[in-house]
Formats: sequence, structure tokens, C-alpha cells
Amino acid sequence: MQTINASVTKSNKKKRDKPLTHIDSLNAEIKDQAYKLPDAEGMYLHIYPTGAKYWRLKYRFMGKQKVFALGVFPEVSLAKARDKRTEARKLLSEGKDPAAVKKETVRQAVLNAENTFKALTKEWHEINKSKWTQNHGSKILRRFELHIFPYIGERPIKEIKPLELLEAIRKIENKGATELSHKLVQTCSSVFRYAILTGRAEYNPAGDLKGALKAHKEKHYPTISAKELPTFYKKLEEAKTSLLNKLAIKLLLLTFLRQGELRRAEWEHIDFVKKEWHVPAEHMKMREKHTIPLARQTIELLQEIHKITGDSKYIFPSQHPQKNSIMSENTIGSVIKKRMGYKGKMVGHGVRALASTILNENGFPSDVIERQLAHAERNKVRAAYNRAEYLDDRRKMMQWWADYLDRAANGGGNVIDGKFSTNS
Repeated sequence: MQTINASVTKSNKKKRDKPLTHIDSLNAEIKDQAYKLPDAEGMYLHIYPTGAKYWRLKYRFMGKQKVFALGVFPEVSLAKARDKRTEARKLLSEGKDPAAVKKETVRQAVLNAENTFKALTKEWHEINKSKWTQNHGSKILRRFELHIFPYIGERPIKEIKPLELLEAIRKIENKGATELSHKLVQTCSSVFRYAILTGRAEYNPAGDLKGALKAHKEKHYPTISAKELPTFYKKLEEAKTSLLNKLAIKLLLLTFLRQGELRRAEWEHIDFVKKEWHVPAEHMKMREKHTIPLARQTIELLQEIHKITGDSKYIFPSQHPQKNSIMSENTIGSVIKKRMGYKGKMVGHGVRALASTILNENGFPSDVIERQLAHAERNKVRAAYNRAEYLDDRRKMMQWWADYLDRAANGGGNVIDGKFSTNS
């Protein structure tokens, strides 16, 4: 009897030592307690009372006994589990802990899912939006949403290659929008630099696109010549539009502000005593506060506007307050283009180019003109040392400009009379 029992025990042991088959795994008995069916080289199928079956690999690393999860049967087949075992044993032969490698792989996958180009762009945008006007900040994000996110938005930012970015930019180029393509490469480059600084990327693929883009020929805003100013004023008076719209265009001519800066102007920004207009930094394109000395004619024009909108917070409130609080961004352009007939010949922004040309031709120092235009100094070293406001010089210049426009508005002959003199 003892001999028979010993023989059976030996037979069962041999049966357990045989590698598993798919049928063994599939038909493994469910018991009241968890148990293991061994395969080979430390791998086994762990079977639980619930019926769940897990592939495991038992191994030693740095003198410690460990268990590595290979997957759940039958989602992970016997053959696949053995492949994973082989991969794990290869890592062990290289002195690496399979469990630690898997944990790091999962961690990187989670990081990649969180640190997509889209996620990093929105993070970068949130941090930098205080530097821009609200309209400009919205425009930047909208460009990404339309032209970049659909192609690389969900890609982990650290995995994006130059060719991927170039392919997205090419789609914009092929539509003839070369200026936009260059702007997007610049803003993409800023996002990648932010990702590098915060440890989410290692290099900037946008930097490799130099020379790969089509050259952009800058288009200047259309503007009229000095000789056409009298006709412009005549057509403005004849235009079928509201008095407030006409006054807005006249004020734009007198101050040559950007249209967005004019539209957002509030009455509290005007100092009628000092004869100055103090534009807050958040209204300016370059995010620096700007002081405009006001000529006599500009003060008179503002007083006329005050009779119409003085009860409002804004100098140019919206005619449709249920939609917007201020004048529409299209109002001035629409009047000039449609009501005055200057389509393709003049735009609101063209006033700045017109003023710059005339003032330069009449002898005003370029530094004074540039400061009045609130242009950024492109030379960073020069900008660091040149913080002068030139307020007295600009006050003289703006009065000269207002007198010049008076002559044009009155129809008057040669409006390029009288060169500016610093001795005057």
C-alpha cells in the first residue's frame, strides 16, 4: 500500500513539472483557496476562488524574492505570457529589475498622456496671457486650435519630431498664408522652450524648421498719401454713418492709436487739465502704459464726443450693448472701406503709416515719432538704455500734426508746408 501511494505521488509530481498547455490553463479547477499551476522558469498561473487567473513570474533580484505580473488569462494567452517572461528574464540578465522597468514605463506613459503638446500649450498660454491684450491672447490660442492641435495636439510633446511640425505648417503654407505659418513656428518654438525649461521636453523641433518655410513677403497696410488727405476728410464728412463713427475716425487720425487701443478707451483715462491721455498697459499691444499729449483740436474733439457718450464708462460704447460693451472691431474699417469707398486703398491701421511718413518727411526725430507710435525698440541693448518719454517733444509734434490735419480737413492746397524745427 505504501509502495502504491509513493508511486502515485511521484506520478503526480511529474505531471505538475510538465509545462502548461492552453487547455490546462483553460480547464484549471476553481478551488476554495488560491493555488498555483507552474509552467517553467519561474512562471506560473495563479488561480483564485473567484475564478480569476493571473500569470506571474517568480524571480530574485538583489538577493530578494520578487513576483512580476505578466497579465490576466485569457486576455493574455499562454504564448504571450511566455514572451513576457522572456523579456523579463532578458532584463534580469542586464541587471535590471523587470518590476521597476514596468513601473517606470507606466509612469512615462502617464506623463506623456498629461504632457501633450495641447496641454503644454494651454499651460504656456495661461502663464503668458497677462503679457497680451485679451484679444491678442485669444487670437494666439485660436490659431493653435485651428492649425496645430488637430495634427500634433494629442502627441506627447517630448516625442514630437521636426517633420511632424513641418507637415502641420505646410498645410497652412499651401493655403498661401505664409505670414501665419511663420508666426505659428515662432509661437510653437516658445511652447517647446517652456516645455524644456519645465522638464517636459529635451529639445525644440521648431528651431530645426529655419530655412524650410517659404519666405514671407511682408504686406504693408494700405494707406493714402498726404495729397489725398483733403479728399479723405471730404468723403468722411459725406459718409452715411453715425456722427460718433465719424468722430472716432477723426480721433484716430489725431492720435494715430491702434484701433483696439482707441475702442477700449475709457473717460477716466483722459486728463483734460494736463491735456494727456493715459492708456493703461493692459490696453496696449506691447503691454506698457502709454501717455499721449493732446493737442488743442484733440481736446475739443474729445469734449464734443463727451456730449454724446459722457454718461458711459467708455469713450466709444457699443451701439448694441446686449452684445458688446465697446464699439465693434469692424466699425472703423467698415466705414472707411464701404461708406467712404476706400476698399483696398486705406484701412484704419494705415493712419499710423501715414502719420509716420509725414512726420518723418517734415523733420521730426525718429525716436520721438517711434515713441508716439508706441513701437517696441527692436535693438534690445538700445531699449535697455533708452527709456525717454520725449513728452515735451511729442507735445510739440502732436500740436503740429493737429494743425496739419486742420489744413487738410479745410481742403487746403499743399498740406506739406512748414518743416518742423526744434527751435520753434
